[in-house]
Amino acid sequence: MAVVEIVSFGYLHDAPPAAHLTIDLRHHFRDPHVSPELRYMTAEDEPVRAAVLGTAGITALVEATATAVVAFASGPSAGTVTVADGCAGGRHRAPTFAHALAERLSAAGHDVTVSHRDLDKPVVQR
Repeated sequence: MAVVEIVSFGYLHDAPPAAHLTIDLRHHFRDPHVSPELRYMTAEDEPVRAAVLGTAGITALVEATATAVVAFASGPSAGTVTVADGCAGGRHRAPTFAHALAERLSAAGHDVTVSHRDLDKPVVQR
């Protein structure tokens, strides 16, 4: 099975990391930042995870991304497949998506690592 590296990040902090697949979550999925009660929480908090995972389309995107990872891993130069997923600040949507994707791929037998480049950075005021 493939080795998969998943990196979550925030576009407002720096450029996306190098990856085979880059998933942009900024414009299509509910941003917990807009809710004052969730703004200063992170994906480590259940209310944030529930808000993100309750957004229409997010589960389908996790499945589609998992399918794409399998396709990359099946290629002739298969090695580690890197997925970068980003949202605005890297504290809510991206790390929640990263964990959901990791759970999905791990359940299918893939060796998965997850890192969060910007999870611990301050909330971006916008």
